[in-house]
Amino acid sequence: MPKFFQYKVAGYYLYYTTFCIVECFHAHASDGRLTETSSAKFFIRNDGSSVIQRKGALKNKEIRFIQRYIKEHYLEMYDLWKENGGEGFYRS
Repeated sequence: MPKFFQYKVAGYYLYYTTFCIVECFHAHASDGRLTETSSAKFFIRNDGSSVIQRKGALKNKEIRFIQRYIKEHYLEMYDLWKENGGEGFYRS
């Protein structure tokens, strides 16, 4: 599973799965296991804000921290996403 960054953010890796690129732009947050079943899932909008679809094991404080981090780095993350064939931001 490709990681957006090689370090943890609020104790979690931010990553995506190559089979998930058919969905709009999003990031999973997980500890060391990097499994989709236990991860949180953030759909990311074109302004960097995000909507959490699944909380996983994250606490609200960790979610807020990760959402702020995504907002600051979403363009860099989107470039990696696009390199692997992903398209489009979350719209609601």
